[in-house]
Amino acid sequence: MKKFFGLITALTLGFTTVAQNGDHEHDAHDTAEHHEEGEFNAAEHAVHHAKDAHEIHFADGFVVPLPVILWTDNGLVTFMSSEFHHDDAGQVVVEKEGMKFVKFHEKIYMLNDGESHFEVDHATHEAINATEVKLDFSLTKNVVSIFLIAILLILVFFSSAKKYKKDKPSAPSGIASWTEPVVLFVRDVAKENIEGDKYKKFTPYLLSVFFFILFGNLLGLIPFLANPNVTGSISITLLLATFTFAIQMINSKKTYWAHIFDPLGKSMSWGGKLPLYIILVPIEILGIFIKPAALLIRLFANITAGHIIVVSLISIIFVNESIAWAGLSVPFTLFISTLEILVAFLQAYIFMMLSALFIGMAVETAHH
Repeated sequence: MKKFFGLITALTLGFTTVAQNGDHEHDAHDTAEHHEEGEFNAAEHAVHHAKDAHEIHFADGFVVPLPVILWTDNGLVTFMSSEFHHDDAGQVVVEKEGMKFVKFHEKIYMLNDGESHFEVDHATHEAINATEVKLDFSLTKNVVSIFLIAILLILVFFSSAKKYKKDKPSAPSGIASWTEPVVLFVRDVAKENIEGDKYKKFTPYLLSVFFFILFGNLLGLIPFLANPNVTGSISITLLLATFTFAIQMINSKKTYWAHIFDPLGKSMSWGGKLPLYIILVPIEILGIFIKPAALLIRLFANITAGHIIVVSLISIIFVNESIAWAGLSVPFTLFISTLEILVAFLQAYIFMMLSALFIGMAVETAHH
């Protein structure tokens, strides 16, 4: 019955996310437990959909394995994720070079010596007889997606650049007719937030981060690419925010730090400022770190929320086990999916604009 509902949903939505991903392969004890209960856990399915994975699920029965690359005490261990298999206890186990590895919640653990089965504390979801592999260089779904985004950006902008190599200027055409207005838009945002000609130094970074986020967001909306959640990964958004923070700190001027430690300037004497600075200065110092934290959380939360909402709406059909609920969930899913296209552009713009604002605050030479 559930497969029937899944087929109807797939035919109805086409471009939505759950049908293409099928029933994801769950890890270790989770798999055995769900088979015994025979229940569809909508919350877990939604969260699992938004997480990274060691394989790409295009459809039920069509899974592309990815390389697993681990560094252990015994050196480098490599194998394909397809080598994980279910043993008699229902666990996902692979044995390599005398070591046993288990995949649990998309994390890879190595069983302790002498252990044959993976055990986990279900209250804390922590491994009892295994240790997580600390150095995991595996090519996960998000890593592959990053390479795909890089290739797409290279193709798009090398194609656009061909027009500008000509001696005779002409109106943009082809892909350049789309990229040129966007590039000029990002440049204008940089010019508005960064004083003088300094914006030219930072525009390449702002362009890179804008198009990377935009392409990552749009890539996550394409179902037959298994809906990678690149910009909804906290590690990716953390890295992007760290880039902005590093550029801001490296290029910061004396005026920026004077505003941090002497925010009131010459507006009053030090005798009157010192009591206020007991509160103001710590707040200003915290603000240095709160700004990049807001960048990473905003992007992560908005993109991940969109994926989870779409999956949750589709899950209504499975939870109620009635095709009649499709009349409610399908229109709402279509609406949210359309809204996510707007969010894809909006979040790329917000991250780029705030990055320009924060950098502009750091490099200004005088108070206005």
